[in-house]
Amino acid sequence: MVKDLVYLIPAGKYSKEELLSLLNNHPEIKFASLVGIDLAGNDTDEKIPIKLFIKDIDDFYSGGAVQTDGSSVVLTGIATLNNAKVDMLADPNVNWFVDYNYENIDEETGKPVGTLRIPAFLVHNGLKVDSRAILVDSLEYIKTELLALFKKNGKIAGLENIDGADVEDIIFTSATELEFWVKTPANKAEVEELSASQVMQEQYWQRTRGNVRTALEQALNLLAKYGLEPEMGHKEVGGIKAKIDETGHLSHVMEQLEIDWKFANAIQAADNELQARIAIKEAFRANGLEVTFKAKPIIGVAGNGEHTHVGMAAKLKSGKIVNLFSPADMKKYFLSAIGYGAIMGLLKNYEVVNPFVSSTNDSLNRLKPGFEAPVCIVTSLGHNPAVPSRNRTILAGLVRDINNPLATRFEVRAPNPYTNTYVALTAIYMSMFDGIKAAINAGKTVEELDAELSKDVGQPGFYLETDRAYRSEHDVFEDYTAEERDRLFGKPPATVWENMQSIQKYPEKVKALTAGNKFRPELIEAFIAGALVRWKTELLNRIIPENLDIVKESKPLHDADSASDLDLSNWAAINSLRVYLAKDSIAQKSVFTRIKEAIQAGDFDTASNLQIEMSEKMNELTALYTQYKKNMIHIC
Repeated sequence: MVKDLVYLIPAGKYSKEELLSLLNNHPEIKFASLVGIDLAGNDTDEKIPIKLFIKDIDDFYSGGAVQTDGSSVVLTGIATLNNAKVDMLADPNVNWFVDYNYENIDEETGKPVGTLRIPAFLVHNGLKVDSRAILVDSLEYIKTELLALFKKNGKIAGLENIDGADVEDIIFTSATELEFWVKTPANKAEVEELSASQVMQEQYWQRTRGNVRTALEQALNLLAKYGLEPEMGHKEVGGIKAKIDETGHLSHVMEQLEIDWKFANAIQAADNELQARIAIKEAFRANGLEVTFKAKPIIGVAGNGEHTHVGMAAKLKSGKIVNLFSPADMKKYFLSAIGYGAIMGLLKNYEVVNPFVSSTNDSLNRLKPGFEAPVCIVTSLGHNPAVPSRNRTILAGLVRDINNPLATRFEVRAPNPYTNTYVALTAIYMSMFDGIKAAINAGKTVEELDAELSKDVGQPGFYLETDRAYRSEHDVFEDYTAEERDRLFGKPPATVWENMQSIQKYPEKVKALTAGNKFRPELIEAFIAGALVRWKTELLNRIIPENLDIVKESKPLHDADSASDLDLSNWAAINSLRVYLAKDSIAQKSVFTRIKEAIQAGDFDTASNLQIEMSEKMNELTALYTQYKKNMIHIC
């Protein structure tokens, strides 16, 4: 790190004059970049010479300084080829960051060249259409409505210690945590070796070494400079022991890490996560290491989650902060009425929240039983209010500390590092507010709300659906069969198409997201349309070609003299799978071809079903080929 660099411009700290003075005193900051977030979570990054930024600084705040081609980013159906102009509007209400290029040293100052990254909104035809704006506007709506509910009701069950008339503001708190795989470039490891290390728990919280340790420490230091207040960096469950090369350096690095930092208000938390990904990647790249935030970079081994913590607090006129999820008596009750309403709203409406959490093939590859990734719409509160516990097998769990009511929150375990956190938080908070409204307006006691959340399948409730259960303190993976899970908690989607269809299937639940018309229907439609374009494109141009390479690489290894009957049997089964997956004949087309034809014909139900079959057959092929290879004995 270089001394005397500016990494952070805190929200509200600098007036325009102070900002101009800062930039003039730090000539190493050569560029400015307005950072808009499209509906896929991609951030814009242009380079505007700082002199132009200073010259036109007033226009940056009015949206007149920078325009972009909206048809080139994911604003599907909104910014079109014949109406592509999108204005970029700086957001002065959050932190701004300076991103430094340590490989480009400014000759005049001897310091790395910096770019001032300014979070921004995207405006099309006079309306904000970006992910950041969706979150900002939706939270403002919830705050206004919740303040009105406090004013109307006065006392709320579980929050008898505060008077609704004393509530002055609502604070939405959130935090994310990043899991990621790190490896030396072009390095591969056998899935079996990685899986064995995971099962034997050889990696979790082990000591980091060599350039991995250096990169981790540098990343934590850099996050601190950006004001993220890192809390922990450690090894996760995945990985294998690295080797030492002839120079004494570690090689063949393949391990999974996690970095956590302090919570913030919801919009700042999402901005922080974006900056954290950039900082972490750069720190590891500078040490010759590759980082991937993909949800499931290696099939058969633990994927990367991004557990997202959500909370809600009230600021009283006295200045006191009160956690709205915490009951007045932490040892007697799990939650207040608002806390119960929040988790009930999330669970009841999760079918239409899920598309915004898991919108890619990669994200759904991670959500499989056996890797502590949630597959069921179910929560856990704990076994006893007086003794908090953690269930790592559910979708959204209660996190609490009876000695610290401010810490009460829900941990949503389904997101991954490439989830669009802005839109996901919008869907989570809007669905939670739907349940909060129902709980408050029904006037239910905390005990009645606990009974509602804990009801058995088939038991009717005032808000939750009759044919579902919503709470379990069991191990969801081990204590239920797959059939029981589907019956109790609903069958999870297996493909992006299945997930996106929930928006059409549950129109009443979509109304929970569009209440107040901040998360507007056209924005939801644009998000879904963009996700489906990426689903089809990736399936045709990445997944099928990658699978075809695997099929072609599965070649015969035996010869007539040394082959055993098992070798011949295995190869016959392998070749049958290869043909079924990839080779057309006059009588029958391959799975790969049928998927392509279904997509070209617009028959997405068939394409989705064939994708599921392809995945199952590919898993069968790779497992069988591994078994076949192990039986080969080569005699020199």
